[in-house]
Amino acid sequence: MSVVSVELVPFPGRGRRYVGARRVHLGDVDGTAQLRLEALARFLQDVATDDADDAGLSSLGGVWVVRRVTMQIDALPCFHEQVELATFCSGIGPRWAERRTTVTTNGRAMVEAAAIWVLIDGAGGRPVPLDDEFYSIYGESAAGRRVSSRLGHRRPPASRPARPWPLRASDFDLLEHVNNARYLEAVEDELAARLPGRAVRRLDVEYRGAVERADEVQLTSELEETPAGAELSVWLLAGREVRMSAVVTAS
Repeated sequence: MSVVSVELVPFPGRGRRYVGARRVHLGDVDGTAQLRLEALARFLQDVATDDADDAGLSSLGGVWVVRRVTMQIDALPCFHEQVELATFCSGIGPRWAERRTTVTTNGRAMVEAAAIWVLIDGAGGRPVPLDDEFYSIYGESAAGRRVSSRLGHRRPPASRPARPWPLRASDFDLLEHVNNARYLEAVEDELAARLPGRAVRRLDVEYRGAVERADEVQLTSELEETPAGAELSVWLLAGREVRMSAVVTAS
């Protein structure tokens, strides 16, 4: 599956950066004591929210939702380890911005991530233009770098079999949509079934639309061996519409 080329730009010499820390707890890990992908997504989501709150961006009156995210994974933190998450704004578009985050444990950079976040009107769900306040806070670290919000994953082949992916009450957040981190539980299901024991090295996720309570969701995937390792493509569909797609490269 094709993916959008993402540049994991280094931390800037100037501009705002935010650092948060947390410990990996029992509810965050799998049976090997490693941080689950779903928990990693929550960590990235939470530090982004903490930074926005600390900067006073809640005054913009919108809600930030992730459009796509790329994670380059050297290793995953383990149970009870202390994790540092350092984040900054690495690029800006008219109604979205890119956020770079580095996840570090014991002085070692474990995960590098870049995510496109879109500011939407919480009432109507429409993208909101970024204003002067946003640029005054994050413009210096972005350093004029412009980023696109385009998506690149293909649709699943029509012939691919799919299975139901049941929704739970706990999947939904205050927007009445399945929370972005929850989608990665579907990815982990397919990894366990099709690539058991393989280490995830890169994960590209695209969010094309919200899953709502009335949706009947189907899960399908496709596995391909490449020179770089195994590539697993995963899709969640509501009816015929793709709601989430992911490409996982595993060694």
